[in-house]
Amino acid sequence: MTFAEFWPYYVAEHSCPATRAVHLAGTLSYLAVLVGALLTRTWWLLALTPVVGYGFAWFSHFFIERNRPATFRYPLLSLLADHKMAFYTLTGRMEEELERLGVSPRP
Repeated sequence: MTFAEFWPYYVAEHSCPATRAVHLAGTLSYLAVLVGALLTRTWWLLALTPVVGYGFAWFSHFFIERNRPATFRYPLLSLLADHKMAFYTLTGRMEEELERLGVSPRP
């Protein structure tokens, strides 16, 4: 599966705004831990990056969106898509992308 094929599926699996918000918090948190580890050369912090990033995401899928994380089947594509979704959210383009792909936001 290509990323272009995967992206609409990924967006549909993140139709609830709260899920996207928790994902964004996880993405920004894991990036902060990553940068902190690199800047301080505290290498053991690198082990926390997947825990932080996936912890937020999986929580949002199990308790908010109530679906199975795409990471289980498509780990690399999901990682790339999560960063794209974070970028679109931060730049105010995610709602437009939902509309473009025909995904109705869930409450």
